[in-house]
Amino acid sequence: MAVPKYIREVPRPVNTVVIDNGKDGPTRYAVRERKGVQYVSGGNPQPQNGRVIGHIVDGVYVPKSRVVTDAVATMLSYGSVAFVHSVSSDLMTELLQVYNVKDAYRIMAIAMLRVVKPKVTDGRLGTHYRRTYVSKYYPGVALSPNSVCNFMQHLGQAGKQRKAFYQLRMAKVIANHHIAIDGTLKQDTSAVNDLSAFSYKAKKKGCQEVSVLYAYDIETTEPICAEVFPGNSTDAASYRSFIRDNDIRRGIIVADKGFPPSSIKEELSERPDLHFLTPIKRNDTRIAKNRMLEFDSVITGVNDHVVYKKAAIKGGRYLYAYKSSNKARAEEAAYLSRREKKQDFTSEGYAKKKELFGVIVFESDQDLDPKTAYSCYDDRWLLELVFNRYKSDECLDKTNVQGDFSVIGSEFVNFISTVITCRLIKKARKAGLLNEVSYGDLMDDLASAWREVDAPDSLPETGDKYWVHTLKTVFEELETLGLSKPIPKPGPKKRGAAEKGSG
Repeated sequence: MAVPKYIREVPRPVNTVVIDNGKDGPTRYAVRERKGVQYVSGGNPQPQNGRVIGHIVDGVYVPKSRVVTDAVATMLSYGSVAFVHSVSSDLMTELLQVYNVKDAYRIMAIAMLRVVKPKVTDGRLGTHYRRTYVSKYYPGVALSPNSVCNFMQHLGQAGKQRKAFYQLRMAKVIANHHIAIDGTLKQDTSAVNDLSAFSYKAKKKGCQEVSVLYAYDIETTEPICAEVFPGNSTDAASYRSFIRDNDIRRGIIVADKGFPPSSIKEELSERPDLHFLTPIKRNDTRIAKNRMLEFDSVITGVNDHVVYKKAAIKGGRYLYAYKSSNKARAEEAAYLSRREKKQDFTSEGYAKKKELFGVIVFESDQDLDPKTAYSCYDDRWLLELVFNRYKSDECLDKTNVQGDFSVIGSEFVNFISTVITCRLIKKARKAGLLNEVSYGDLMDDLASAWREVDAPDSLPETGDKYWVHTLKTVFEELETLGLSKPIPKPGPKKRGAAEKGSG
């Protein structure tokens, strides 16, 4: 179809031709480059057209631009990802000693996204990867739903690599640090997962659960290794397997009330540096027999008012009794609330319970400093809060994957996320930020700090040209965490500077 003269006469780049596509619309008249000339034997040379470089639209030449769907982001969410990156470089180093680069990048990218984006699902990992600095720190990671699902299964199957990674972490624990072993239950509704089983607690909830045992460094309050077990497995069987699988030869096993140390007698006898610290029931006769509620000292340096008593008992064992004023108030309030609802308060019952509010008594085979023994218990609950964050806020309680190996693989990534979260909380607390805002609010604040993709890799400076609409309060948080350099303050003026040049 012939191109109208008024279209051909519109100014456009030289060595081009206008082609009529024959369809109405803004791109009907395409402007194409002259690619060259084809010589035909016995005939006239024929021009060859090249690529489309623009269109004639409304009487004006419009150059062809990149389609929006092909565009690459020019700015990404920086703050929360940079916070995570600042505490996790050694984890990547350890992963690279065990996994190939692609696998290590994918493990770290998913773990990081689970920390910075609460409630992220596997189907949304790719979206948040592309909109955050995770894609800049760990480029080229495939995070489609199918690729993530397949990766989790293969990751779970790689038991030797997972064990090697945990051994690297175990070897880094300082000799005089204490290792505690504990566990938590996670909901798992997968229909094809043999690890799912009804635990005693899960029967009451009406859902299946998997059990995750983990060892953690008491001094650093950080997990060292973890392992997944069926939710209905007995504590003794799980602990025995966990100790042997991870070759744990020193530490303190911290278990729930009623856990019999005799059930792991063989593991304890084979490992002289492995001990136990088990809460005993408040009606245990040894408490009264050893007058454990006659507290004789107070623990210093903890965020509570805690009195204690320590006593050596038969068999080379020790009892440690503690009474926390904070927990006593909470337990008393809960008790009175129940009595109020049931209308069954009695002075005799209240007097009997009041003495035991906030009390916990441990049995151990080790002569410990009372503060260290209390830290085993107290820090255990701090770590439980971190696990609960993943179970509640980040939806990691529901495994969202099918099959045993997928569960194991996903929980390995969750372990990396847990280590990172512990470090973030510790760094934010040390910086004093958690005195002002909650951990969740801090992460939200930092996520609002966007930065241009082409910004230099060096440490940013507050107020440089690469920030995107970042608030002053967020800059202050970034500076406090060492994620942005503050604007240098002008130095004091030299005396006489104002008079210089005056006549």
